[in-house]
Amino acid sequence: MCDVEAKMAAPLSTMKFWKPGSEAPGISEERHVTTETTGSPIIFNPHTALSIEKQRQKLPVFKHRNNILYLVESYQTVIIVGETGCGKTTQIPQYLLEAGWAAEGKVIGVTQPRRVAAISVANRLAEERGALLGHEVGYTIRFDDCSDPHATRIKFLTDGMLVREMMADPLLKKYSVLMLDEAHERTLYTDIAIGLLKKIQKKRRDLRLIVASATLDAKKFQEFFNLNETGDPNKDTCGILTVEGRTFPVDVFYTVSPVPDYVKATVETVLKIHETEDDGDVLAFLTGQEEVEKVVSLLQEQARALGRLGMKKYLKVLPMYAGLPYTDQMKVFERTPPTVRKVVVATNIAETSITINGIVFVIDCAFVKLRAYNPCTAIESLVVTPISKASASQRAGRGGRNRAGKCFRLYTEEDFEKLPASTVPEMQRTNLAPVILQLKALGIDNVLRFSFLSPPPAQSMVQALELLYALGGLDQYGRLTDPMGVRMAEFPLSPMFAKMLLESGNFGCSKEIVTIAAMMQIQNIFMVPANQKKPAAREHRKFAVAEGDHLTMLNVYEAFIKHQKSSQWCQEHFLNYKGLQRAMTVREQLRRLMNKFKVPRTSSEGDPDVILRCIVSGFFANAARMHHSGSYRTLRDDRELHIHPNSVLFGEKPTKWVVFNEVVQTSKYYMRDVTAVESSWLVELAPHFYKQAKHGSLTSKRSRVL
Repeated sequence: MCDVEAKMAAPLSTMKFWKPGSEAPGISEERHVTTETTGSPIIFNPHTALSIEKQRQKLPVFKHRNNILYLVESYQTVIIVGETGCGKTTQIPQYLLEAGWAAEGKVIGVTQPRRVAAISVANRLAEERGALLGHEVGYTIRFDDCSDPHATRIKFLTDGMLVREMMADPLLKKYSVLMLDEAHERTLYTDIAIGLLKKIQKKRRDLRLIVASATLDAKKFQEFFNLNETGDPNKDTCGILTVEGRTFPVDVFYTVSPVPDYVKATVETVLKIHETEDDGDVLAFLTGQEEVEKVVSLLQEQARALGRLGMKKYLKVLPMYAGLPYTDQMKVFERTPPTVRKVVVATNIAETSITINGIVFVIDCAFVKLRAYNPCTAIESLVVTPISKASASQRAGRGGRNRAGKCFRLYTEEDFEKLPASTVPEMQRTNLAPVILQLKALGIDNVLRFSFLSPPPAQSMVQALELLYALGGLDQYGRLTDPMGVRMAEFPLSPMFAKMLLESGNFGCSKEIVTIAAMMQIQNIFMVPANQKKPAAREHRKFAVAEGDHLTMLNVYEAFIKHQKSSQWCQEHFLNYKGLQRAMTVREQLRRLMNKFKVPRTSSEGDPDVILRCIVSGFFANAARMHHSGSYRTLRDDRELHIHPNSVLFGEKPTKWVVFNEVVQTSKYYMRDVTAVESSWLVELAPHFYKQAKHGSLTSKRSRVL
C-alpha cells in the first residue's frame, strides 16, 4: 500500500506542458504563437430545466431554420458546415418534418458513420418529440432494425445500411430528403453513398440531399454535387450554408519534449489535472480498446489510492470505444455529483461522433488507429498513425463548451506542425472487395468509371476484383455471378465470411459455421480483469482447442447455450455475457439469410476437419506458412507475420500452415483469429489462387481478371 502512495506523489511532476505564447521552459526568449482556439466544440446543455421547445430555440442552428428550409426548397443539394454541437444533427431533421417533407408517407433519412451515434441521436430526437423510439423516430443499423415501415418519419441509419437499402430500392423512393451527417469523416460508405446519390439525383430531381460536415471541406462537396454545367451561378444545383457553433476559447498546451510512452503520459496528465486544476471533467484520446482499458485500470488503481489518502474529490474513470457494450457506452453520458470528476478515456469515436457534457480538459495522444490496405501485399491491417491537424483541432475543441477549456497535447509544437492537414479518406486506404461487390450488385458494372469523390488507387481496385474472382463472386469478365456473387452481396459481412457461410451446407457444417461467423463479429469474448489475469487465463484455457481461435469460439458459444445462457456462468469463466447475447442475435439473423438462400442446415457432428476446410474455402487468401526463421510469412509476397498474443495458438508449438481473419499492426504485424490448416486444402479449395510446385511447396499465382 505504502509504495502505491509513494508512487502517487512522484509522477505528477514529470509531465511538463507549456502554452505557446507564454515563456517556454528552457527557452529564454518568448515565442509569439497564437493559441489555437478554433476547434469544434461539443455543446453542454445548460438548459435542461427549460422545456424541450425552449431548449431547441437556444441551439445555434435555430436562427438559421428558415434559411435552411429555403435552401432545401431551392437547391437539390445543400452543404451545411456546422461545428459539432451546433444542433444540426438533431434539429434539421425536425425542421424538415415540421415543414412537411415527410408528408404522404415519405421518410427523412439521416446517415451516421457510426452505430453508436445513430442510436444515441435517434434516442435524443425521440425524446425531443415525445415519441417512442422505433415509431415516428427510428434507427436501422447492422443486425438491428428499430423502425416501423409505416409509422417512421425520421430514420437514422449508418451510411453502410443506406447503401444496402439501395439494393432493394435503387432510387430510394421512400425518402424525400437524405442528410449525410458527419460527411467530413469520409468513411468508406459515406463516400460510396455520396457517389451513388449523385447518380440517383439525376433520375430523381425531387430527392433533396443535405451534406453536413464539421470542417471546411465544403468546396470539394459543392464542386462534386453541382450539376450546373453552364457558367451561370444562378443555375447552381448546390448551395452552401455555414452555422457557427458556440465556442469558448480552449488553451492548448504542448509537451516540452517528445513523450516516449503516451499511455503512461496520459495517466500522469490526468492525475496532474486532478491535483492542480479546478472542477471539470476530462476526456483523454487513445488509439484502441486495449490502450483505453489499460489506462482505465491504471487510473482506477490510482483513484483508489487517492481515496485512501483522503482526497476530497473522487475520480470516476469510464472507457468509451465502439466495441463497448451499449449500456457501458451510455454511462459516459450520465451526470456526476459535484464531488466527482469524470474521466472519459476514449478512442477517436469521441472526436466528432458523440457529445459528452461537462468536458473541460482534453488530453490528446496525437495518434489514431486507422485501417490501412497495402495493395502490393493484399493485407489490410489496423495501423496506429499520427492524427491530422484537422483531427487535433476537433479534439481540442471538445473542451470549450460551457466554459473555457484546456487541451494538453502529448507532443511538441514542432511535431504538431509536421502533422498532415487532413486524414486520408478511408476509400484510399482500404480493401475494396466488399464495396466493389456491392456496386456490382447495384448494377454498376464498370466500377473503374464510378464517380468517386476521391478515387481509390487502381491497384486496390485490381486486387479487389482478383479476390472476388477467386471467391467465385465474379466471373472472368468481371460480372457478378448468379447465384454466388448475388448472394454474397446480400450478407452484411465481408465477402470472405459470406463465401464461407454459403459454402457451409456443402461441407456439412452450416450450424457450426454460422456460430463461428457470429462470434467473429463480437469484440472481446474473453474478459481479462487487470487484477485477475491468471484465473481468467486458467478459465479461458478450458475452451481452447489446438486447431485455433475459430473452433475455440465455437466451443465457448456451445458451452454458453448448454449452460442455459447464464450470466452467472459467464462471470465464473470470465466471458463477456453481453457479447455472447449479441452473438445470439447476429447468429439468428445470419441463419435467416441462410434459410432464404436454402443453405441446408447440417452439423459436422463433432468432426473438426470439415469446419476447418469450410473456413479455408472463404479465407484461403489470408494464408501464411511457417518460415524457418520462426515467424510466419504470407504466400503472396513473403511478408513477415506473427500470431497475436490474444490468440489461443500464441506460445503453442507452431503449426506449419494457418489462415487468419485480419492483421493488426503495432510493433509487428499480428494475425488475429488464427486457425491451423493443411496446405493440401489450399490447393484443393482454391486451385485458381494457389498452385502446388513440383517439390511440394505452395505459391500464389496472380489471377488475371481484367
